[in-house]
Amino acid sequence: QVYSLDWTPEKNRIVSASQDGRLIVWNALTSQKTHAIKLPCAWVMTCAFSPFGQSVACGGLDSVCSIFHLNSPTDKEGNLPLSRMLSGHKGYVSACQYVPDEEGHMITGSGDQTCILWDITTGLRTSVFGGEFQSGHSADVLSVSINASNPKLFVSGSCDTTARLWDTRVASRAQRTFYGHEGDVNIVKFFPDGNRFGTGSDDGTCRLFDIRTGHQLQVYYQPHGDGDIPHVTSIAFSISGRLLFAGYSNGDCYVWDTLLAKVVLNLGSLQNSHEGRISCLGLSADGSALCTGSWDTNLKIWAFGGHRTVI
Repeated sequence: QVYSLDWTPEKNRIVSASQDGRLIVWNALTSQKTHAIKLPCAWVMTCAFSPFGQSVACGGLDSVCSIFHLNSPTDKEGNLPLSRMLSGHKGYVSACQYVPDEEGHMITGSGDQTCILWDITTGLRTSVFGGEFQSGHSADVLSVSINASNPKLFVSGSCDTTARLWDTRVASRAQRTFYGHEGDVNIVKFFPDGNRFGTGSDDGTCRLFDIRTGHQLQVYYQPHGDGDIPHVTSIAFSISGRLLFAGYSNGDCYVWDTLLAKVVLNLGSLQNSHEGRISCLGLSADGSALCTGSWDTNLKIWAFGGHRTVI
């Protein structure tokens, strides 16, 4: 089962994490593996590519964030050695993201209800967000998203049904709390302009929030007649922000028009779509392709010219 994926900002490479206990780096154009990294802990939940594509990171039930430099020499068995272990969370690591445009800092989210900003070079915590502070999350943090326009800002989503906006310069309190969801907030993702962000939840909805006003701007929900509401597991925005891609626990992958809040396309209804839960998705840096990962063990790349690669 594939749990997480991330694209490199440069070139066409993807890193994926799955239940087989490996991180795999793929060439998205050829679907060839360039690295298969055996992990110290097989129970991996999240992975990320560094901004310049030099290293990959992952986290999971071992409560640490492990970092691997892709250019490091391999050992006798051909395994890539662990370059750095970021240890400090008291619960599973659910999310990790490198601070944009620098290889030296990372933000993680955890089941211990906190987020941490790390100095990767030293392996030390720079700031902890939440925990004993009143304005922190009151349940597991499931997702983080850093604002590409202003990397000092990030949002977190949690099992407490809220999303929170943080400023890394003021760790002691959340800048704003966003309400509206009626279930776990599984995923948060900044809108391209940096002034808004999207969320996806177990309540079956995606929502769009404004970080300046705190207002909910839009709800994306497709009614289901059978009464069983599929959970939203992952989201991504197109480069322009006009489209919202949302993956669901029933294998659907809706392409929403963000302005009209209408479904333009369901990738899950197309031939050769995934046969299980969509667990993760991500857009290539140039916006020309979407990669979806699923519990059916496959990654699929959907290119917006109609060509698709399965890896």
